[in-house]
Amino acid sequence: MPVGKRQQSNAMLYTLITFIGLFVVATTFAVIFYVESEKYRTENATLQSQTDELASSRERQALGSMVGQKPTRKSWLAQMVDYVDQTVSLVVGGAPEQTSAQVKVDNANQAVRNALQLVQEHGDIADADPNTVGLVRVVQQLKTELDNTINAGLALKQEYDNLQTDFDDARIVNLEKEQELSKNIEEYHQELLAKEKEYDGLRALMEKTSDERARTLMAQLDEERANVVRLDQELLSTRAELEMTQDMMKRAQAEVDKIKGAPDREVAALKPDGKIILVDEPAGAVHLSIGSDHHVYRGLTLAVFDKNAPIPKDGKGKAEVEVFGVAKNISAARIVHSDKRNPIAVDDVVVNLIWDSQKTNVLVVAGEFDLDADGDLDYNAIDRIKALIGKWGGKVADAVSADTDFLILGNPPRVPRKPTFDDLEVDPLANEKYEAAMQRLNHYNEVQSRAEALWIPTFTYERFLYLIGYKGQANKPGAF
Repeated sequence: MPVGKRQQSNAMLYTLITFIGLFVVATTFAVIFYVESEKYRTENATLQSQTDELASSRERQALGSMVGQKPTRKSWLAQMVDYVDQTVSLVVGGAPEQTSAQVKVDNANQAVRNALQLVQEHGDIADADPNTVGLVRVVQQLKTELDNTINAGLALKQEYDNLQTDFDDARIVNLEKEQELSKNIEEYHQELLAKEKEYDGLRALMEKTSDERARTLMAQLDEERANVVRLDQELLSTRAELEMTQDMMKRAQAEVDKIKGAPDREVAALKPDGKIILVDEPAGAVHLSIGSDHHVYRGLTLAVFDKNAPIPKDGKGKAEVEVFGVAKNISAARIVHSDKRNPIAVDDVVVNLIWDSQKTNVLVVAGEFDLDADGDLDYNAIDRIKALIGKWGGKVADAVSADTDFLILGNPPRVPRKPTFDDLEVDPLANEKYEAAMQRLNHYNEVQSRAEALWIPTFTYERFLYLIGYKGQANKPGAF
């Protein structure tokens, strides 16, 4: 074959082989593209179906207006879940639990229903459907009812305060009138004694003079008798007026008690004076919240009571302490006596009946006392108790008045039987002793009844010692 022909055949063969190779490659790429295209189309259809389940095309277009603002790095669905969590937190309170939105909403609805069941006594509110009424409306209605109740309570309190003020004014007026009437009774009594003395003198003079003088003096005597009768009548009238005034006070007190129970006359005595701020058990000491600015001084004793309980009526505390160091606003005290079963704790309160950081308490002491508990009465007990009261910063009065703060009452004075003639022969002073005992008993009864009339707290000797933190030291030598 010629060389030219052979070269041309080879070129055609190469061209054909190249064409076939390119066709095969193109076919292969077409098949691969078709397969991948079908895969992408299937995945796109799946994604479109899933997207339609989340939201329709119209809802997707309105996501901004439906959900609201969305942070840049947060999806619309996550933002909507946050809004649901915030709403549930407002209804239920606290952080929402980690569960589905359906469970969260169901729990919130159940919480609203439970809340509505708590107000069953409110009629229409109790039967309301939370889906139509709403928790906010229910709270607003309850708030309105609460405001009305508070306003009614304030009005009632104002009415009580006005009545209490009127009662206090009436009590002061009646007390002044009672004092004035008592003074008048005493004046009438003195005048009566003077008239009786004058009558006795006239009678003695009448017996020593002539008949004519006797008749004149008898006339004067009759006149004086008439004056005595008049004074007796005035005295009876004054006493009747005093009793009527006391009855008016009792009725007024009863009216006040109907509104707000009988006042606790011992509330001022059982008021805490300070509290424990530190307990140093190894040193047997405590620190108190009162110091020199509150007029605390070394040697002051106080009773300790539980912080979470009212001060008991018998005055018996859990411990007794005595101040040994005083600073400006605090003081240190050693533990004199304590109950190991109920140790002193921080915030426990301390009390001393006599001592007061704001004023000087006035006390009256009456009766008979056995200070050393030996079974025998101490003749100078009242003087020793008065000295103790003065040491603790108090003041002692002889008679109960409106200025009296507390009454310390011992045993009633013992009165011996009235001496007979034979007794007087044995002891010429027996009658004077009898009269003195009667005067002490009358004074005892008078201060007791007057304290009850003036609502002055009365304490026995034992309660008095407990409330000044001195019970554990009272029987020791030199305690008084």
